[in-house]
Amino acid sequence: MKKLFIAILCFATSWAQAQEVVSAKQLLTNLAEAVHSRNFDASYVVVKGKAMEPYRWLHGKKDDTEVEFLSLLNGAGLEMVRVGNQVTYFEPQSEPYAIDTDSIAGPIPEVLFKDISILESHYDFVLGGKGRIAGRAAQLVRIESKDENKYNYWLWVDVESSLLLKAAFVNQTGEMLEQLQLTHLSITEEPVAQLLEIAGRDFPKALPKVTTQAAKDAKDNWRIEWLPKGFELLKSDRHKLDLNNELADYYLFSDGLVDVSVFVQRPLPGKRPSGALTSGATTVYVHNSGRFDVSVVGNIPAMTAKSIAESVTRPL
Repeated sequence: MKKLFIAILCFATSWAQAQEVVSAKQLLTNLAEAVHSRNFDASYVVVKGKAMEPYRWLHGKKDDTEVEFLSLLNGAGLEMVRVGNQVTYFEPQSEPYAIDTDSIAGPIPEVLFKDISILESHYDFVLGGKGRIAGRAAQLVRIESKDENKYNYWLWVDVESSLLLKAAFVNQTGEMLEQLQLTHLSITEEPVAQLLEIAGRDFPKALPKVTTQAAKDAKDNWRIEWLPKGFELLKSDRHKLDLNNELADYYLFSDGLVDVSVFVQRPLPGKRPSGALTSGATTVYVHNSGRFDVSVVGNIPAMTAKSIAESVTRPL
């Protein structure tokens, strides 16, 4: 009888855990669908340490074509417009340019607007509690890393609209390192007038996709022997850095949720000790190997960035 009771208890626990994963995943799926289907006018702020960045975010549909607008409201201004599968970037002191893509590269990870299941191999989806964010009922969903090499990502989803109300990078001890929170959300039947005006503008043609010799050289120049599980190379090239005009080989890795950039260049004048700087969830780790310098930048723990940087070698 005791064995039967234990078996039933184990089955019930497993069933409950399975239902919890499905429910958390379903909320994330609902979020992705809502972001693509609803007409909304939202404002949010990104809080990183003592710095705060305010954004305005518009989305709607015109003749079944998605139109999206994201603007950084501080400083000289940065605007991004998506019409269908083309995103145009308007940056200060440079000509606007467009690329073929179905997502704006902003503070919210693109995977939240797509197929969230690509994260299941390396993250767990866990239901949290309910609360209120910006005056609206919200359900917490935790995207928990399966290892300690990455941060967790928590989201508060609007119970009524399934849109995102708040998100945060959280370390393994539960400390929030960087937050994004909506300060205003207006959902309408039709797209707001400003979005329709934006959709009627003329935009530059998308830049052609090219594979340069510099990109091939950068890919072959170095071996990055260790990365956290799930990270894959998205891009590599060779270019001059704006900071010091030095030539560097550049690599961009992603696990779908987090991007990590790796720069390898000749040692700069003057011996610099290796070390990390952090701001919110962002870590910048500089490793001086003696023969070359490696810089790792991303929303990852400092020890993870250190391990990546120290794993870089030159092929024999």
